[in-house]
Amino acid sequence: MQTKPVLTLDDVKKIAAAAEAEAKANNWPVVIAVVDDGGHLMWLQRLDGVAPISAHIAPAKATTAALGKRESKIYEDIINNGRYSFLSAPFIEGMLEGGVPIIVEGQCVGAVGVSGVKSAEDAQIAKAGIAALGL
Repeated sequence: MQTKPVLTLDDVKKIAAAAEAEAKANNWPVVIAVVDDGGHLMWLQRLDGVAPISAHIAPAKATTAALGKRESKIYEDIINNGRYSFLSAPFIEGMLEGGVPIIVEGQCVGAVGVSGVKSAEDAQIAKAGIAALGL
């Protein structure tokens, strides 16, 4: 039987704090979502001034990245390059840049999804959060 690391609440708090710091340093109002490897929500944080829809988009991006074990931007690129049938893929709705998987020892243990600013900036915030784990 194989074993793999898992996210703890302490890990999630570190990720959220670092992501929030990155967002605030740039004056970006966003929603930050952290999910486990099954896409189950472990953290949702909505900063002041962000559009309410972002509270739905950020967890969707995180879930997409966790279930696919890759950045959600990859799916956006697939669709933008003409493979529209990918829109029917089951269980993933956040096929926009801003979802980043958390990879530990080669295993996906979860993901961070951010929504509220430009997609590349969302991804920047997510990656800053993950970097707080020192992986």
